[in-house]
Amino acid sequence: MKVTLKYNLGTYSGTLNDMTYGSYRDGAVCIGRKYVKPAETSQQTALGTVAQNLAEIYKAIDPAYLQDLKDYATAYGKEISPRDQLAPNAYAIWLKLMYAWRKSDVEHVFLESVTLQDIVSMEAPIVTIKDAIESNLLPTVSKAELLDSPIDGV
Repeated sequence: MKVTLKYNLGTYSGTLNDMTYGSYRDGAVCIGRKYVKPAETSQQTALGTVAQNLAEIYKAIDPAYLQDLKDYATAYGKEISPRDQLAPNAYAIWLKLMYAWRKSDVEHVFLESVTLQDIVSMEAPIVTIKDAIESNLLPTVSKAELLDSPIDGV
């Protein structure tokens, strides 16, 4: 249904009071419909399991490695990210790194069940950010050689 908004608002995008609104034609038209919760699928469940596991590992990472991730994210934002987009934060780089590692070794890396101890014992190429860059899991940034703190702090 076409929506007319009050208070000099032309259009609105988002969900409010069990209605979903969309802005179309460069803000000239606002269409609303009843919000319907999407059905839960096995793919969403699998992605959720991976996300929870990676978040748990991220919480257990050594603070020096986390600082290297932050430094890498800052350099990535300055040197690689397009100027018209937001630069990724350290957690986004972490997810990018983990999915790149999985893609490089599909037979042995299972993101839904991997642990920090597995990463260290497998001598994974993500033990340091420097190793990840040298393994082409992350793009090269300036001063990459300084990002050598181990993931477990040992």
